[in-house]
Amino acid sequence: MLVIVLENVPPRLRGRLAIWMLEVRSGVFVGDYSQRVREMLWSQVERDIEDGNAVMTWNALTETGFDFVTLGKNRRIPKEMDGVKLISFLPEEGSLTGDNILDTG
Repeated sequence: MLVIVLENVPPRLRGRLAIWMLEVRSGVFVGDYSQRVREMLWSQVERDIEDGNAVMTWNALTETGFDFVTLGKNRRIPKEMDGVKLISFLPEEGSLTGDNILDTG
């Protein structure tokens, strides 16, 4: 199984993926392809993504049973720990931290 999720990408990229895959929800594409086709599809995403973001996941012989790659600006960042890929969250832009809280006292 191959799943590609796109956000804020040009319509031409969604149209290109729709030729190969089934768009089950807006920006969510599913299919069942070989590594060669998967790499070709991801190269299309890399070429045409512009300011959007994407994630692709597929079946793999890993502890979790799948692997994934991401592309573009997103708060969710892949992080490998002890051989397992997990997701780390960046702080939201403009969020308050101890360094930028105003002292009114």
